[in-house]
Amino acid sequence: MVGYLGTTVVTDLEGTPFAGFTPGDWALKYIELYGGFTAPYHKDWVLDQVARILNDTVVIVTLATWSNGKTEYRFTTGLPSPRYIDWVLEMRGEYDIPNQEYEYEYDIGTAP
Repeated sequence: MVGYLGTTVVTDLEGTPFAGFTPGDWALKYIELYGGFTAPYHKDWVLDQVARILNDTVVIVTLATWSNGKTEYRFTTGLPSPRYIDWVLEMRGEYDIPNQEYEYEYDIGTAP
């Protein structure tokens, strides 16, 4: 869109539609925004983002602005939390040293 000015990180969510959001609220927001994609690799991404959020990964909110006054909130997850990393290892199961692979695959998917 013409007149794009960039994004600013929103450090205080008070006064935004996301004030008081819990991890469960953020997980549902991700499902609402991105759960409708039909490609399996996009679904994997949504599930992974929800798993990250529910395992203490921070959601970073930015506000995009345009010269005509339009604004738009955008969301990303921060660096994976230690709890998320431990959870993924648990999901992958035992590590098979001779074959150098885990018992189960875990796919983080592809963002839409």
